[in-house]
Amino acid sequence: MTAPLHRIGAAGLLVLAYAAMCLAIWWRQRRRRAAAASAAAVLACDGAPSTVLVVFATQTGQAEAIAWQTGRALHAQGTPVRVLSLNDLDVTTLRAAQRALFVVSTYGEGDAPDGASLFTERCMGTVEALPALRYALLALGDRQYAHFCGFGRALDAWLQSTGAVPVAPRIEVDNGDPVALADWHAQWGGGASETDDDFAPWRLVTRELLNPGSEGGPVYHLGFQAPHGAAPDWQSGDLVQVALTSDPSRPRDYSVASIPSDGELQLLVRQERHPDGTLGAASGLLTSTLALGDTVAMRLRPHPNFRLGDNAERPLILIGNGTGLAGLRGHLRARAAAGQHENWLVFGERRATHDALCRGELDAWQASGVLRRLDMAFSRDQAESVYVQHRLLQAADEVQAWLARGAAVYVCGSLQGMAGGVDAALRQIAGERQMRELIGSGRYRRDVY
Repeated sequence: MTAPLHRIGAAGLLVLAYAAMCLAIWWRQRRRRAAAASAAAVLACDGAPSTVLVVFATQTGQAEAIAWQTGRALHAQGTPVRVLSLNDLDVTTLRAAQRALFVVSTYGEGDAPDGASLFTERCMGTVEALPALRYALLALGDRQYAHFCGFGRALDAWLQSTGAVPVAPRIEVDNGDPVALADWHAQWGGGASETDDDFAPWRLVTRELLNPGSEGGPVYHLGFQAPHGAAPDWQSGDLVQVALTSDPSRPRDYSVASIPSDGELQLLVRQERHPDGTLGAASGLLTSTLALGDTVAMRLRPHPNFRLGDNAERPLILIGNGTGLAGLRGHLRARAAAGQHENWLVFGERRATHDALCRGELDAWQASGVLRRLDMAFSRDQAESVYVQHRLLQAADEVQAWLARGAAVYVCGSLQGMAGGVDAALRQIAGERQMRELIGSGRYRRDVY
């Protein structure tokens, strides 16, 4: 075969492969929509008109889990139910409803979670009349933030401004407070029997300092072995919760940096030190107090909003900073294992000499083709700070090209600064309409804290 014919044949194979990928993605999305519709139909008593909407707005998946628990409990009592995301809700549906239960989280300092961003833009800026609607609202939040349950309170205020009537006082939950959650379940059903598995003792087997000499807090790579006899399973993008004996009501969430085939659960943890010199309760335990061979109580927590899901066969743009590399590293390890090499990582830290976390592994992935592109932003290596959002803007044409090929965007790391900067850069590059499409199709996902 001549060289031109060979190139034509190769190009044809690439086109066929891309078409097959698109078909596989379409088929998977179709199956997922069909499964969701089937589950909704079961709860709605085989298609009977729904009398109760159970609506969730989630970031890490907790609100969604509680909503489905509530929906299943109401269904068991004989009540037709429709469970849906706030982003899938419109005012027409609300006007037709008589009763609705809202389970919503707050993101950062009072912001709407990604699962509510479209509804907030589409509906909450308008004046509506919903006088027939009777509702209850469960707001999930964290009192460490100044605007505790800020989005839940804002949604409650908007609903009342429409004339909707609360049938019970708003319940606010501080970081999964079991007493507040029990109040909700006592009113509407569900609860303890449907919660995640109990905490179990995981053994610390490796601990490595990744950034010696850094101006920032020490970052450690940690490896844990599962409890004896257990065969835990998780997906890239999931979280693990660490329980503290000093504060058992507030388990700490960490992004998992490995996949089950690695043989251990791995984390990237930055050691926190308070102004008085004491170590943070969870980070201090994991990076200092806990000795190799000791165990710590942990449990896996599914994080549906940051899993690969329907994006598993799409090109990925992975963006993060600091220990946010953990969640992105998990995805890259999953992609490498699956032979999926259309990956672009944009990662930021302080200085290349001390803060290039996992650089050997990243370079190896780039050399082997797992990473098609690797962009690093070290903010303090030049007079003017350079962050990951600047790298995106510098490569705006390439970002658009990847999005045009169907790429999904995953962001992991700091809520303050990085997440907002990246979001603004993406909106500048892609435009508001395309960003709405990315959010609505699940191609823009964030795990920021």
